[in-house]
Amino acid sequence: MKIQIINGPNLNLLGSREPGIYGNSSFDDCLNALRLRYPHIQIDYYQSNVEGLLIDKLQETGFDYDGIVLNAGAYTHTSIALQDCIRSLKSPVVEVHISNVHKREEFRHRSMIACACAGVICGFGMDSYRLAVEALTEMAR
Repeated sequence: MKIQIINGPNLNLLGSREPGIYGNSSFDDCLNALRLRYPHIQIDYYQSNVEGLLIDKLQETGFDYDGIVLNAGAYTHTSIALQDCIRSLKSPVVEVHISNVHKREEFRHRSMIACACAGVICGFGMDSYRLAVEALTEMAR
């Protein structure tokens, strides 16, 4: 099984960015833990602050991978282009957020990509990524 994790803008700063919201762990810590927990799954990772590069990665992996975990960051709330891209893919996409976006600013309550995703997980910190991997493994059965 192959799963692609894609993180969007500012998520390269995890561990130092707003630790009260996002915690103190870097994404490398999370990725290492996932790879240790799921040695039988190839888990690849990509991060970009550029919307078009996120779309390129989705298109590159969205026809060959068994699933995609996508934390589109702020693009979640603004990007019809990401929604269109997700709809065109063969691989299921799970939208992930570290924080509970529904407890935050009102503009974060609306996702432009959720309607194109297989599911949405939010509010469980970095464990949201593990929950998404679990969901994708169940969907592949």
